[in-house]
Amino acid sequence: MFEQLTLARIPVEDEALRKTARALAQEAAARMSLDQRARSWQGYDLAFSKRLGEAGLLGLTIPTDYDGQGRGPFARFVVVEEMLAAGAPVAAHWIADRQSAPLILNYGTEEQRRKYIPAICRGEMLFSIGMSEPGSGSDLASVRTRAEKTETGWRVNGQKIWTSGAVHSDYMIALVRTSGTSEDRHKGLSQLIIDLKAPGVTIKPIEDLTGDAHFAEVFFDNVNLSAGALIGEEGQGWQQVTAELAFERSGPERIYSSIILLQTWLSHLRQTKRDDRQTHPLLGEMIARMSALRAMSIAVTARLAAGESPVVEASVVKDLGTAFEQDLPRRIGDDLASHPHEPVSEELYRTLEYTAHIAPSFSLRGGTREILRGIIARGLGLR
Repeated sequence: MFEQLTLARIPVEDEALRKTARALAQEAAARMSLDQRARSWQGYDLAFSKRLGEAGLLGLTIPTDYDGQGRGPFARFVVVEEMLAAGAPVAAHWIADRQSAPLILNYGTEEQRRKYIPAICRGEMLFSIGMSEPGSGSDLASVRTRAEKTETGWRVNGQKIWTSGAVHSDYMIALVRTSGTSEDRHKGLSQLIIDLKAPGVTIKPIEDLTGDAHFAEVFFDNVNLSAGALIGEEGQGWQQVTAELAFERSGPERIYSSIILLQTWLSHLRQTKRDDRQTHPLLGEMIARMSALRAMSIAVTARLAAGESPVVEASVVKDLGTAFEQDLPRRIGDDLASHPHEPVSEELYRTLEYTAHIAPSFSLRGGTREILRGIIARGLGLR
């Protein structure tokens, strides 16, 4: 059921993290070009991730018993916001810190928690997510990758696609079918932790329009896993994924994917000292939308901090945030084109080019626009 979002404030004790996070983020960003900074949560730098772990800025929501910081979602919001605002390279630890560690904490065995979570908190163990498949996309209930029971555990066959960071990852948490068929939809789905170095695993990078290869296609050919690879109970996969996606869809990463371009364009306006009737409304609109989305994201974070699972509300933030992120490169590109006599720096051009090329993926990752609006419609009782 959809609940009204209530405005919330970031607690003072969590705001206190901002100074340290900002200093580390800006130090890392200072070594990068603007178009590199625009990549941010697709920018891979394992040494930087380990440095964040040493500074206590990873595993913020993880209990201290597992080497986390024992804080809440607001602490993570502050750190993520500073990382993305600076364009720091966070891809190495991103999935593990945001989704894998909380998932294992909530559903995993004690053995799994002890094995994986402390290393994630140190930035030393990297995870990817195996949800989407060719022909299914965001329709996760139709997955066909199958895990069959063996005498010692599980044997996996199938393939996953759009697996962010799989090329660099140590493990994948994969949604697989352990009983029934794809026609059974939500029934018979489970999640397994798969060692990506195991025999039978093949990883093929997928180059995107920008020339990067952040995504990968992963094939499983008779991959044998121990019984301890299963997360939670068999058949519990759909419930786990539903809860997990609230973490993926509600954070500041759904607002700031184009933030470096916005900052670069603002610098351009200051340098050119432009002052016209077209620029002011556009700038005001973009700042107002970003401010409203940030307030909504903080409100969802407050729901998470209260122990709730705001799936519908997170979907609203993700849908509106994606639209904003995709509008930025288009509107800024149109603005620059309407002022053809203004000199445009090479860095602004490269940053605009990268963001414009990658922007179509914003409404695919984390759930397509169509899937999200279906969730929202159900939450509103419209379907």
